[in-house]
Amino acid sequence: MSRRTDLRFRATTAVQRRLNPVLRRLPLQTVLETTGRVSGLPRQTPVGGRRVGGSFWLVSEFGERSQYVRNIKADPRVRVRIRGRWHEGTAHLMPQDDPVARLRKLPRVNGMGVRALGTNLLTVRVDLDA
Repeated sequence: MSRRTDLRFRATTAVQRRLNPVLRRLPLQTVLETTGRVSGLPRQTPVGGRRVGGSFWLVSEFGERSQYVRNIKADPRVRVRIRGRWHEGTAHLMPQDDPVARLRKLPRVNGMGVRALGTNLLTVRVDLDA
């Protein structure tokens, strides 16, 4: 990883550590809840994405470096809060999917942020339980 990429990652995650606790309390903010791979505790991360049928799609800006992606790899069972309502499901990492094309189908504000700050984009699909 280049020095510039590492600095971007560190700066972005430092800002997210301060903003995420506030954002995840907003009732209409979409939140992804994973199980901590070490602690076993629920970990909530505000995300941008879109529900399409029985699936929820999002793009991770730091790919497998994102903590929630690392948690998904350890335990793919997740919950997603969409418009204030929790949905359980199973997350799938989609490295074969084109994340830039996927971002065009997701909410624009989040897409701009992910494109601007991201260094290793990775598509994630959550198959929601019926």
